Amino acid sequence: MSRVVTTYHQRVAQEKRAQIVAAATALFLELGYDRTSLARIAERSGVSRATLFKQFPSKAALFDAIVTESWSTADEEDPPPAGNIVDGLSTIGRRYAELLGRAQMTDLFRIVIAELPRFPELANAQFSHGKMPYFESVRSYLLAEHQAGTVRIEDVDLAATQFLGMISNYVFWPTLLVPGWEVSAERVAQVVDEAVRTIAARYAATGPGPSTND
Repeated sequence: MSRVVTTYHQRVAQEKRAQIVAAATALFLELGYDRTSLARIAERSGVSRATLFKQFPSKAALFDAIVTESWSTADEEDPPPAGNIVDGLSTIGRRYAELLGRAQMTDLFRIVIAELPRFPELANAQFSHGKMPYFESVRSYLLAEHQAGTVRIEDVDLAATQFLGMISNYVFWPTLLVPGWEVSAERVAQVVDEAVRTIAARYAATGPGPSTND
């Protein structure tokens, strides 16, 4: 019985956390980061101030949660195995396109861009807690493929940047900057496929390379 009660309370806590994060994101967009108080967020999300303060003692902590959840993926702890660069990058590319297509990702970038002159720490949080951990996961995958001999990559940082950039430059940035810009699912799939083929061709293993690349 106690396990059932515990599970129920955990579910309620998760639901309230999601409400808080959604309300904070909306208010940051509407009013700006500086003009949005934790009390206003509690009112918008329908939770008590005590509940909000228990989970997020500051706006900075709440913004960190927005960043972390915006960049999270359900299968992020399950990277593709090394051995087939096309299959692996196809999986990563589809995940990345789905991630960039979320409304909360666009909202996150709009908040950061709008508040950058007054609150550069928000951009630092977005970079260190969101973008860089995701980038590092892609870099680690490419390094594993290099070490397995599937490809020969002398600069895995550059290769990861190239791959992610080919996708985001078509799928994400126009959506952020151009009102009404839409990309069909078929076009997204084509963009990912072309990015995979480009990287696979560019870094094809044509001879013995170094065994490590740090």
